[in-house]
Amino acid sequence: MTNLTNTQVIVVGAGNWGKNLVRNFHNLGALAGVAEAHPALRQAIATTYPDVPTYDDFAAALATDVSALVLATPAPSHYELAMAALSAGKDVFVEKPMTLRTEEAKKLATYAQEQGRILMVGHLLLYQPAIAWMGEYLASGQAGQVLHVATRRLKLGKVRREENVWWSFAPHDVSVVLELLGNPQLKTVKAFGNAILQPGIEDYVQVHLDFHNGQSAQISCSWYAPLVERSTVVIAQKQMLVYDEVSQTVTIHHKHIDQDLQHHDQGQEIVSVAASEPLKIECQHFLDCLQTRQKPRSDGWNGVAVVEILEEAQKSFHD
Repeated sequence: MTNLTNTQVIVVGAGNWGKNLVRNFHNLGALAGVAEAHPALRQAIATTYPDVPTYDDFAAALATDVSALVLATPAPSHYELAMAALSAGKDVFVEKPMTLRTEEAKKLATYAQEQGRILMVGHLLLYQPAIAWMGEYLASGQAGQVLHVATRRLKLGKVRREENVWWSFAPHDVSVVLELLGNPQLKTVKAFGNAILQPGIEDYVQVHLDFHNGQSAQISCSWYAPLVERSTVVIAQKQMLVYDEVSQTVTIHHKHIDQDLQHHDQGQEIVSVAASEPLKIECQHFLDCLQTRQKPRSDGWNGVAVVEILEEAQKSFHD
């Protein structure tokens, strides 16, 4: 467990998601301040957490002697703010997507590495206990070689004007796909996007990924769907795994098709995975990394790999 008295952060941005980071870091005893430009949001923080200093802009937070910043600002600002923080000698946690361009993501990851700074990206699902368990289980080889991962993230959700559903929803699933496949090298991306509500802003997307080692993945996202679906399906040589994020269950299907195209089915089992709030685990992991200087599970290079796929798929929508 981290000695939190020596590990403090300032959260920059206290909006819809930032307020959750504020709550968790405060509960962990590590919140040294909150920077928020919007007066009403800043006042809400001051009222809820009267013991926490507030700042009216990023520059004020940057000027403090607190050594780590947590960025929960709009995605277009991530590169500039993260680079400024790293350049000032601070460690950085930046929400997903890390940047909007692969080139910028690589610059951040490279600079953090050269300067010995901690750079962590908010790929929350990597800290979901069920996903962590699946990653360890697949790595053990019990399911055989992992061949394909398919994810679905659909609901009637908040529609944004500044980004499409791919950039809003898919960073979670792209990070999971890479984790469960063992972080393979991307080969090709094929993507389809449908803009139903606003021209040029996709509400429904399907993306197929091929990797150089022969593995593949399929990602489906929509914020204009009648039912909530959040699932991850893993197809391996010996078994199939299904994670239902809504019901928080992992099911192992002891079934496969052999080289002679014959079916084998030995039933299924539901795995009991301890429930825990992934955001709390993620925040604690960042604090641990600040203390020990270990590489975060979702480090800058993990962020680069995710942004690369996001950007390549975006190009395909308009080809």
